[in-house]
Amino acid sequence: MVSLLSNVRNSFLNLAFPQRCHSCSDQVDDDSLGVACSECWENTTFFANSECLCPKCGAKSPTSDAAFACRNCADHHYDKARSIGVYERAMSASILHLKRHPLLPKILQDRMPSILDSSGYTSSDLILPVPLSARRRAERGFNQAEFIARRVASILHKPVDIRSLSRKTHTPMHRASMDKKAREQSVKNAFEVIRPKLIEGKAILLVDDIFTSGATVSNCAKSLKKAGAKRVDIFTLARAQ
Repeated sequence: MVSLLSNVRNSFLNLAFPQRCHSCSDQVDDDSLGVACSECWENTTFFANSECLCPKCGAKSPTSDAAFACRNCADHHYDKARSIGVYERAMSASILHLKRHPLLPKILQDRMPSILDSSGYTSSDLILPVPLSARRRAERGFNQAEFIARRVASILHKPVDIRSLSRKTHTPMHRASMDKKAREQSVKNAFEVIRPKLIEGKAILLVDDIFTSGATVSNCAKSLKKAGAKRVDIFTLARAQ
């Protein structure tokens, strides 16, 4: 009965308010898919629990080697990072839309619990979003990482802290053409912990929309560990490959 009602609703919405896929411009036939069509979602790579991933940063192994470690993350300050899928097709379209509108498609919401559980994040004490600068938050009107973090917190039944970690400098938006060194320099010393007593001894789950080079979350983790955090893990919707 629920499925029938959902089909009727989707049919009505498609007729009354046709939505074009933000990835391929075809029509979106199901509102649970957000701004991307079913074909683009089918062609988007999701990480499965059985895949060989770098134990630290979550990069996918190019082979089936169970002992794979990418080593690109050796100097990163977090303990473990995991994502739902690759930043491509439907995923990239959804995240770009999320930066302008606080909407998370059901298809991603439904995948979050299993990733959080299999990553061991249920033992986290506190959920923190990667902060925006005051200038960028004013421009955007909200922090997309905070929006995701609140959804994560509702799944894990853990508190969200949006004030203890602060971005003290406004940094330029990362461009696709920026190399790893440029990304690291742009966020070096950009974060500070302003309420260390709430961080000390805690297992922190840091949340953002996308893991690119890892520079941003690593610098956040560095500040959190300097303030006494016991552990800092990372959850993002997507990661660049």
